[in-house]
Amino acid sequence: MEAALVARESTLPFQAMPAAALRGRNPLTMMRNLVTLARGTTAARHLVEQDRPAVILGTGGYVCVPVFLAARLARVPTIIYLPDVVPGLAVRLLTRLSTLVACSVADSGRYLGFEPLDFDTAVARLAHHQAVRLVVTGYPVRQELFHADRRACRAAFGLSDDLPALLVAGGSRGSRSINRAIAALLPALLPFMEIIHVCGREGDATFLRAAIRELPEDLQKRYHLFEYLHGASEMLTQSAALPSPTMVAALVAADLAVCRSGASTLGELPAVGLPAVLVPYPHVHQEENADYLVQRGAAVKISDAALARTTEEGLLFHEIYRLIHRREERSVMAKRMRALAQPDAASRLAFLLQTLVIRRQTA
Repeated sequence: MEAALVARESTLPFQAMPAAALRGRNPLTMMRNLVTLARGTTAARHLVEQDRPAVILGTGGYVCVPVFLAARLARVPTIIYLPDVVPGLAVRLLTRLSTLVACSVADSGRYLGFEPLDFDTAVARLAHHQAVRLVVTGYPVRQELFHADRRACRAAFGLSDDLPALLVAGGSRGSRSINRAIAALLPALLPFMEIIHVCGREGDATFLRAAIRELPEDLQKRYHLFEYLHGASEMLTQSAALPSPTMVAALVAADLAVCRSGASTLGELPAVGLPAVLVPYPHVHQEENADYLVQRGAAVKISDAALARTTEEGLLFHEIYRLIHRREERSVMAKRMRALAQPDAASRLAFLLQTLVIRRQTA
């Protein structure tokens, strides 16, 4: 998936590395994966020798392990960036291999065992050649999220000026439990809103289209279904002649979101000030991401199990109905969400990378 996205949205070269997970595997699979890891490290060493990078940035996952091992052997400085609040096993290992650790929020410090430094403090210490391990940079997002025009974004989906819009998204692959719950609630939701639904490419569009066909034509027009939306290919401005539906446009156009709480919610929702009903995926550390936003009054959280009750008495409908109709409460949540935005996150990471390069050159 990454190769296709890189090819579509940039001219950057892409090279895959052999890698495999080690945790939770049976002994035979573990041995095979160790062999794959060794192959990946050899391939990464060749790549490092060929490209001679001045510095390497990793964003977690076991695919980074062979690259960071190769970097350590070649004495190339590295930064591991933790997008989620809680690090996975691979990130915990990579923090021991890396020169510097960056994270989205200060809450990650207690899981990593390092003192989190705000960016300005970290830069001051680095300037005086003092030890720095963990820097809070924020979550890097597209700049279009901060500058896109809301009217143009709503026009991209043909949204009415008279109805609020709900964005439903379950990540790049979608979420079946969220999709099924929304399908059941369409007759109750569409009378008072429009819905932009990004359902994923796992086949759920079939039953969602069947559900919408059962509704009156005037309600069908309020439902906008997409399997996937790419990022913004061009700036969405008020003067854009024919804006196209993109994920950036969906985030800016919406009044409320129902979504999982993957790492991107820590950056994208604050960037556009979009309050949300968060449904953490139960098998990874999404609960802590959701809690970070909930504790700051920017979102509400319901469990994945609560989606099983797909009636108007269920918790999902209750929270959507309450937040859509209580405009003042939603407005307060939006302000609190936007207050968490870190528009300079990408620049901060770039600055840290440049700093490591300069330190290496002057050492």
